[in-house]
Amino acid sequence: MLSVSPVFSTPGGVVKIISSNYWGPCQECLKTKSKPVMEQPSCRTEVVLLACGSFNPITNMHLRLFELARDYLHETGRYTVIKGIISPVGDGYKKKGLIEAEHRLAMVKMATESSDWVTLSSWESQQEEWVETAKVLRYHYENLENLSNNEKKNATHHKKAKKRKIEEKNEASLEAKDVPKLMLLCGADVVESFSIPNLWKKEDIEEIVGRFGVVCISRLGSSVKKFIYESDIIWKFRKNVHLVTEWITNDISATKVRRALRRGQSVKYVIPDSVIEYIQKHSLYDPCSEDKNSNVILAPFQRYAK
Repeated sequence: MLSVSPVFSTPGGVVKIISSNYWGPCQECLKTKSKPVMEQPSCRTEVVLLACGSFNPITNMHLRLFELARDYLHETGRYTVIKGIISPVGDGYKKKGLIEAEHRLAMVKMATESSDWVTLSSWESQQEEWVETAKVLRYHYENLENLSNNEKKNATHHKKAKKRKIEEKNEASLEAKDVPKLMLLCGADVVESFSIPNLWKKEDIEEIVGRFGVVCISRLGSSVKKFIYESDIIWKFRKNVHLVTEWITNDISATKVRRALRRGQSVKYVIPDSVIEYIQKHSLYDPCSEDKNSNVILAPFQRYAK
């Protein structure tokens, strides 16, 4: 939650702590006097934001979540967001009204074409069976680890072809760079759904919040703070839950978008124009589409209620 804290002085200048989660400057930054502590990139942990969900269809609000989360994390002075990933759920989730993954993937791809940092991941949606969110997080973290290891190997190999002094300097900076932190980006409804019986496994919730962390975008008046207080699991890892309030109130939801589309009403300025064109071209979200999977039990309930 964003809150203004007192101002304190450092050798690098005067710094205002804008987040109650800020732990103070690292020793490396205190030694550097050329810039204020908050501006030192070496102090910041690189973050990749991962959003999982139906995206049925993707809306402007889905994209807005990434911008809000990035602004908040940057303003803490502790993080630098380097990438955003949208991972649509697979057809195996069996949610009512969920159209085919191929269409949802295509719409997300179109919606993110104008972004220079938010991208689409098709891995989750291409799996035959529904994949738990914790497993999706593990998959993407392993990718980040592999990428980091490859960069270090390349730096070592490159060292042999360069002058030793120059290369040692470059290699040291690469090896000191940790694997980016992966966080789940979601709305308050996802965090609150942790309390729904048989929708989430307890160990998955602990892994998601405890190991990775969550950036939760909540609307003004949301009860997510109360939920965190009342949940022993979330309360245990509450420092890993970053609550961001959306002050520019917006009640856009995919459910309301589908309803408008079924009724032939305009959704312009609610979802990207390219997505609207795709929906019209493929005649998606007609009166019958919402009945898809209506008689099927949601995948988590099938798996965990046994």
